[in-house]
Amino acid sequence: MNHISEILEYNRQFVQDKEYEAYRTSKFPDKKIVVIACMDTRLTELLPKAMNFKNGDVKLIKNAGAVISQPFGSVMRSVLVAIYELQADEVFVVGHLDCGMASLNSDEMIGHIKERGVSETVLSTLENSGIKLSKWLRGFNNVNDAIIHTVNVINKHPLLPADVPVHGMVIDPENGALDLIVDGYENI
Repeated sequence: MNHISEILEYNRQFVQDKEYEAYRTSKFPDKKIVVIACMDTRLTELLPKAMNFKNGDVKLIKNAGAVISQPFGSVMRSVLVAIYELQADEVFVVGHLDCGMASLNSDEMIGHIKERGVSETVLSTLENSGIKLSKWLRGFNNVNDAIIHTVNVINKHPLLPADVPVHGMVIDPENGALDLIVDGYENI
């Protein structure tokens, strides 16, 4: 059975058994928090449990490395929507130890892209259009520095209200232990 068939079969039973009722909540985060976290599979259930969040408590944005690389990209837009439209009033940036972005080598990834059939012409067109793939696909050297960078991108955003604290944390994906890297209360 393929993944889509498996998912749809499970979903039919999930809906029929009304299992969704345990997850009902509003679109507004009960704890008024927006979290930017890494998309690492080890954090899917661990991060909410380690931070004492249940369904409906927070707006959770996940991406590679919990990094905001473009201040006017979709991640930052999501943060601003959570604040201005969905009543969030704090931001948490949560990276993790042993992050794949810490070892990401852009040249190797470009090699994988070519292996999967993306032509040299496409890559050249992107480069000639101003998209420097080696920079765009680069990871980071230190997770703490990456978290501080993302916190600073958010804090310096011209549309961020001055009274919104932005915190930075690192979670251990083995045991859920959190280290506070940036205490956002100190900056407001």
